[in-house]
Amino acid sequence: MSYHEILKQYWGYDDFRGIQEDIIQSIGAGKDTLGLMPTGGGKSITFQVPAMAKEGLCIVITPLIALMKDQVRNLRERGIKAIAIYSGMSRQEIIIALENCIFGNFKFLYISPERLNTEIFLAKLRSIKVNMITIDESHCISQWGYDFRPAYLNIAEIRKHLPGIPVLALTATATPEVVVDIQKRLEFKEENVFRMSFERKNLAYIVRPTDNKHAELIHILNRISGSAIVYVRSRRRAKEITEFLQNEGISANFYHAGLDNAVKDMRQKQWQQDECRVMVATNAFGMGIDKPDVRVVIHIDLPDSPEAYFQEAGRAGRDGNKAYAVILYSQADKTTLHKRIPDTFPDKEYILKVYEHLQYYYQMAMGDGMGCIKVFNLEEFCRTFKHFPVQAHSALKLLTQAGYIEYTDEQDNASRILFLLKRDELYRLREESKEIEMLLQVVLRSYTGLFTEYTYISEEALSLRTGLTRQQIYNILIALSKRRIIDYIPQRKTPYIIYTRERMDIERLVIPKSVYEERKKRYVTRIEAMIEYATSSDNCRSRMLLRYFGEKNEHNCEQCDTCIEKKRKISLDTTSFDSIKQQIIELLTAESLTPAAIIERLDSNKEKASAVLKYMIDEEELSINDGFCFLT
Repeated sequence: MSYHEILKQYWGYDDFRGIQEDIIQSIGAGKDTLGLMPTGGGKSITFQVPAMAKEGLCIVITPLIALMKDQVRNLRERGIKAIAIYSGMSRQEIIIALENCIFGNFKFLYISPERLNTEIFLAKLRSIKVNMITIDESHCISQWGYDFRPAYLNIAEIRKHLPGIPVLALTATATPEVVVDIQKRLEFKEENVFRMSFERKNLAYIVRPTDNKHAELIHILNRISGSAIVYVRSRRRAKEITEFLQNEGISANFYHAGLDNAVKDMRQKQWQQDECRVMVATNAFGMGIDKPDVRVVIHIDLPDSPEAYFQEAGRAGRDGNKAYAVILYSQADKTTLHKRIPDTFPDKEYILKVYEHLQYYYQMAMGDGMGCIKVFNLEEFCRTFKHFPVQAHSALKLLTQAGYIEYTDEQDNASRILFLLKRDELYRLREESKEIEMLLQVVLRSYTGLFTEYTYISEEALSLRTGLTRQQIYNILIALSKRRIIDYIPQRKTPYIIYTRERMDIERLVIPKSVYEERKKRYVTRIEAMIEYATSSDNCRSRMLLRYFGEKNEHNCEQCDTCIEKKRKISLDTTSFDSIKQQIIELLTAESLTPAAIIERLDSNKEKASAVLKYMIDEEELSINDGFCFLT
């Protein structure tokens, strides 16, 4: 079946868009490939279609568990067999999932990078027929990337077990040095990059300086109709802003990683179906969310990197219609961002202290620990050893990057069950209580695959369908699990600490420069770039973002706040402005001239001509050397 036929049969599209087909042809020909595509560019199609055209299974490596689950669900709805493995699954669940990949004719295995070098995965990998490897969020493999994950370094090791299998790396945010580094670390045979322009012609970037963000937020939401996302920094602030909007008569709800799974799914669905207009969220919201008609994305708090901002802002206007990405900026934001530097990179002495306290917390003896997996409660740890959560969290992340532990963020794992009895053996349970019999019947009607693999369930949904309380359902499932009728793993929200090395004396602990000093320097650079973006009043905002990602753009967007303000000051309509600008370009194409000579030759008001010329110099469309103007 051809790529176009697969696209039509499973996704219903007649043709590919942008650089999708170029990437597909490249990876389909067995070439290591890097695809740079902005948020909403259709990355998933670039690996799902070629994997369907080949015999065997595609391994998809991604750190985003929510996105993983979402894509597995979407593929299954299309009749495509897909499965996922990630932190927090039991050993039995992982074995069943991997055996399904060997014997079950599955096409996609989604896996978190932390699971790649486990003994069980490597043992089963030998029997899995793999046709390609896809690495989503591939900037995470680069120490120069804004979201480096040490576990991504395991990917190159996996290639040794799969010689000749091509790799497709995908990302929406990579600077030029990160593009080079990704290919080097993934051991590409040769450079092979496909770039989709990051320019969003329908998206107007706006920065609103204000000392009253609440009032400005209401003003914008009243001026721009349609669906909206409001990004905030903290969970507490998400709830506060939501209550404020609701009190102002605006339909809103909040979303963050700490919410119950069922609540998150319900709120996301309400927003996607326009039952709720505004989603107030932390950065936990957005990955894998495909709502094309978002008209405005508003950042109340300034992100700490252009990469994060570009991804979040890019969720507006994915339908191609006019949309806005707005930052509400106050002078205090600059101070807040600078404060994040010591929070994100606490002193090395502090990091060593956190490591030592971790050993006391688990009562880990010197030389022990290698391979141990421990449930971790950050709040309890900080209370016990008198740490501030933000700095302690950062210290644990840095210890992870240095290779001493693996600290996973809070995992939001839905409840899951597997039937241990065969279907015909369930008949003997008819003598059970009516509640047990009713619950089992509803479970069997509501979910598939219960006898072959662990299946996600929602106690909330089962409660609605049976009339039993959530506590009653929990008690019944626990009782059935104890009797070995089912294996029930209740929903659990908790981080994990995995010891990747034995406990060491802190005198021997080394936090390398590449992990600390060099990354801190780049973090500071990103913060300064974000502050420059928010405070600049001279440069086209679209061009600033594109330049940051190494894309040279010869024209201004003409729709961001700085472009509009410059035109207003020049007092020219767009037609007159463009006409004078074109005349200047034609003059300088023929010969180099001084600014005075250019103004003299132009057939227009000297004041207006001078203003357009200054604008082009400010925007670096023109340069001056020895008193003469040149086109850049």
